[in-house]
Amino acid sequence: MSLHADATAVLTGWDPPDAEQAELREHYLKYLAGHEDGMWRSSRPEHLTASALVVDPATPRVLLTLHGLVNRWLQLGGHCEMGDTTLSGAALREATEESGLSGLLIDPVPLQLSRHELTAGGCKGRFHLDVQFRVTAAAGTEYVVSEESHDLAWFGVGELPSGIDSAVEKLVERSYRPIG
Repeated sequence: MSLHADATAVLTGWDPPDAEQAELREHYLKYLAGHEDGMWRSSRPEHLTASALVVDPATPRVLLTLHGLVNRWLQLGGHCEMGDTTLSGAALREATEESGLSGLLIDPVPLQLSRHELTAGGCKGRFHLDVQFRVTAAAGTEYVVSEESHDLAWFGVGELPSGIDSAVEKLVERSYRPIG
């Protein structure tokens, strides 16, 4: 199965948590149906990306990156690469590369979707169709700041940095929402 087919299957089978997310899912699926290259950064005017909110298994806290290009605290993640075979695998690869953490575990069911315009870098003025997943860190592992970040830090769920994007706040809220 191609990455494009996997993304289509994941989004088709996903049960969105609300009407806004359902609308975004339909937008993503329509884009993929019309763009065979929709998984790659070369796709215009949009392309799918995969990201991961890394959570601590012992405490309600999340690992965020102070992104090197946009200079804001965000979840880990980024562009899909040719070697990626699944959308969740792309998110897990990005989380591992950007954090240096080992033993990460990903929930393959998306938490939320986020469509956002890029304000910096080679894709400026384009849109990311981000599929966001929950990743659990192994207890006691230490992170390493990658070249893509100014910093990495753990933040308590109720102590997120000021000025954080509302989509990241919602992602954190969804990640710690009780199931059932």
